[in-house]
Amino acid sequence: MKFLLKCIFIIIFCSFTASLIQSNFGNVEVTSIKLPTENGQHLVFDLYKPDTATSNNKAPFIVVVPGFQRSKEALSNIAIELSRRGMVVALIDPYAQGLSSSSTSRRAATTQGYGMFALVELAHGGEFLNYIDTDKIASTGHSMGGNAAIRGANYFGKKAIKNNEPSMLHSVFVSGYVLTLLDNVLKDIRSNIGVSYALYDEGAFRNELKGWDASNMKIAPESIRVVNSGFNNSKNALDEVELGKYYGSLDKRSLRVIHNEELIHPFQPYNNQATSNQIEYFEKVFNIKSSIDSSNQIWQWKELMTLISMITAMVMLLPLSKVLLSLRTFNSLIKEIPNPLPVQNKKSKIIFWSIFFLGALIACLSYIPMVDAAKNIFVAASSRELTWFFPQRMNNSVMLWASFNGIIGLILFTLSYQLFGKKHGVSSNSWGLEANINYLAKTFALALLIFSIYYSFLFLIYFIFHVDYRFWFMGVRIFQPELLIVLAMYAPFFFIFFFSNSLRVNGAMRIKGQPEWLSMLVAGFANSLGLLLIIVIQYVTFAKTGTVFWTTNWLSVNLLFAIVPMMFVLPYFNRYFFYMTGRIYLGPMVTTLIFIMILSTNTVLYLPI
Repeated sequence: MKFLLKCIFIIIFCSFTASLIQSNFGNVEVTSIKLPTENGQHLVFDLYKPDTATSNNKAPFIVVVPGFQRSKEALSNIAIELSRRGMVVALIDPYAQGLSSSSTSRRAATTQGYGMFALVELAHGGEFLNYIDTDKIASTGHSMGGNAAIRGANYFGKKAIKNNEPSMLHSVFVSGYVLTLLDNVLKDIRSNIGVSYALYDEGAFRNELKGWDASNMKIAPESIRVVNSGFNNSKNALDEVELGKYYGSLDKRSLRVIHNEELIHPFQPYNNQATSNQIEYFEKVFNIKSSIDSSNQIWQWKELMTLISMITAMVMLLPLSKVLLSLRTFNSLIKEIPNPLPVQNKKSKIIFWSIFFLGALIACLSYIPMVDAAKNIFVAASSRELTWFFPQRMNNSVMLWASFNGIIGLILFTLSYQLFGKKHGVSSNSWGLEANINYLAKTFALALLIFSIYYSFLFLIYFIFHVDYRFWFMGVRIFQPELLIVLAMYAPFFFIFFFSNSLRVNGAMRIKGQPEWLSMLVAGFANSLGLLLIIVIQYVTFAKTGTVFWTTNWLSVNLLFAIVPMMFVLPYFNRYFFYMTGRIYLGPMVTTLIFIMILSTNTVLYLPI
């Protein structure tokens, strides 16, 4: 109980501190707003209002749009730093992500800016927020959020031309996306434009130049077009861009600037220099003379606090489970811990490590085929159509991979026992499989209770402090009720993998005389090595050639940055839960519910409105 209370205290303290940082120590009010939009859709966003923004001292208004697979909290750093400098910021959950609804459009970024278009139009009306300067409305975003920003500049530019009036979007800043920086898009834009692109962006193979030149914004046709679009006279056209230099006229809204930070795509939003470039851009276009230098940033401390909360909340599952198991209702679930496997001889070591690497190889080789298979099996979600049939486009491939590799793991485990283990002193009694229906039902009831307490506490933390558990793009978020239905849909298939892992971790990797730290380290790598190899192959190829190994499915590879850490820590939980109960069931039941909900709240979700 003392350990549990310590965990609760750490989470509350870190969440309180993160909340203080997020609000600039009380100088910025942060509230969540649900906005009804077109076609029965709704947009959820966090509004950052500095106390300096009033009806008599109106401030610029900036809509921040996260990218594909990202919720609003993933770009809170931008909102924090801009609001500290006196700008009002709306940090949105894009359509089909986070707490916002899905969109009726299959091209929501292009046609609706993921919801940004509706918010800009409302704000420009002047009645929604009476403390913003309706002549100074801007948008920024990363990756697909950057696409939404430039599409917004084009959309409002066309309206401005038609009505012979200034564009509703004064300025846009496009981060991590250059595919739509085309003449037919740029020609109608009547906004200032800033562009920031990672020098080592993995998605650059889609750009007009190839290899390392593809992401070199000094010579990239995309960046050159942006700068030249600000010139009225073609005689001023450039064939090479000077990075960080402002071109064009602020008064005519033709200001242009290009940045090219030395980063890779997923890490670009979380870099001091990239953040500074955005800050300086908006200070310039809005003529803000802030007393805070652009390098003076506090968002990293918020990330540190929420990271500690995320780790502590996971660790808290262990003392929480122990406390619940001590209750009379669940005390009967505690059984004697079976004996470990006998000491390995030379032959058993060869078999063990052969299965270890074979499993990792199969995990590696099966991932991309499962990504392709998901496109054919789950056609609606893959086509961004609204559906109740497995609506999570990206998680569908992970689910197929997990189910397949869970079955493979069970097969390898069974074969190794039948062909070798049973003949060399390995007893099935050491696996912790013994259980009846009543035991399994009570175990599942306990798992549901742990899941409910874990997320109820998160909801309470979010309600009080308006923060969740996260680090960069990895986060444990609150969820809308519909996700419980989605969880029930996906959990049985993921459970195959989680159960298989628990059986192998406790039935094949718990060896007499082996240090626990070594046993768990081996188990962690056994569970994650296959996916880690995919990342290694992708980026070693990229480092040598300037083009990633997997191009068509490069976003699915990027997804692994968040999944691999989860796969590595999973065996630890399965082992600790095994030691608590003497059986292998509670671990996979708890981790399936919690880990799959984490995955489900951090992905696109095409549920019918």
